[in-house]
Amino acid sequence: MNYLITGGSGFIGSHLVECLLHSGHSVINVDNFDDFYNYRIKIRNTLESVGKSFEFPFNEKEHDIQKLIFETESDRYRLYYQDIRDAEGLGKIFRKHKIDMVVHLAALAGVRPSIEQPGRYGEVNVNGSINLWEICAEFNVNKVICASSSSVYGNNEKIPFTETDSVDQPVSPYAATKRSAEILGHVYHHLYHIDMIHLRFFTVYGPRQRPDLAIHKFAKLISSRESVPFFGDGTTARDYTYIDDIIAGVTGAMHYLERNTGVYEIVNLGESRMVSLNEMLSTIEENLSINAKRELLPMQPGDVLRTNADIAKARALFHYRPTTDFHFGIKKFVEWFLRNGS
Repeated sequence: MNYLITGGSGFIGSHLVECLLHSGHSVINVDNFDDFYNYRIKIRNTLESVGKSFEFPFNEKEHDIQKLIFETESDRYRLYYQDIRDAEGLGKIFRKHKIDMVVHLAALAGVRPSIEQPGRYGEVNVNGSINLWEICAEFNVNKVICASSSSVYGNNEKIPFTETDSVDQPVSPYAATKRSAEILGHVYHHLYHIDMIHLRFFTVYGPRQRPDLAIHKFAKLISSRESVPFFGDGTTARDYTYIDDIIAGVTGAMHYLERNTGVYEIVNLGESRMVSLNEMLSTIEENLSINAKRELLPMQPGDVLRTNADIAKARALFHYRPTTDFHFGIKKFVEWFLRNGS
């Protein structure tokens, strides 16, 4: 199979690329190396995903990425430095390659930054997705997996969160863009018969996690003996999902989509267990053998109180069964963090 992965140099994307290549498939990685965080992190992700070491020196972005493309090109892997908002550029890639399925992971991420730049989040997460689906329709690529988010549930009071719950009251622009993409995706399923699954990821963590996300950010601050921003009283909770379990869920969804037609589904991918902020921080402290200095702060706008996934649908459709205990997952993350000095 020949898969096109948008955002294939990101945290989740690079793990998926690595998994697919190890399974003998061909991969086209489309990524714009956005400066939301240091592009060099994505260069490292890309090299690790294709089994190469992170060695070459850095000068400036355009030069580095062009060298990266040359360094990683092979019979089964192609990297394109491409923004999903550029329909013409996307079209050139689709004309050049026969694509069996698209896995759309590219997006502007982050709840709090979306409050500061709501228009930009709409341009990338909504208009960029429309561009991609238009190209899929034009080139008859009718199998698409899309990354959604548990943030669409907002401050849902019903636990656990089920795909049939109302999600009409988002509390951040990021959440609103993800819900908009789910709805617009159905339009392309209806009009152009594109089989599509939207996967609502629940707080993914593990090696290569983005440095702005809480677990990675806390680990860095604690190891540097700096104060950790601690929002609220520590009882807020998340359904933390280890990256290996997410990749198993994504590939399960891909196999399901390959075998079936007439598909439009929204599916939760989580661990189905809530971990409080207090427990998360203490687990990182334990694995680093360092006590954190907490900077107590009020809850932030756009934050939700808790997330918890009902994964019965994922289990029924594609036998999704997460296996990574949170404490073991943090142990694996900290081992990676200490090796990489991140």
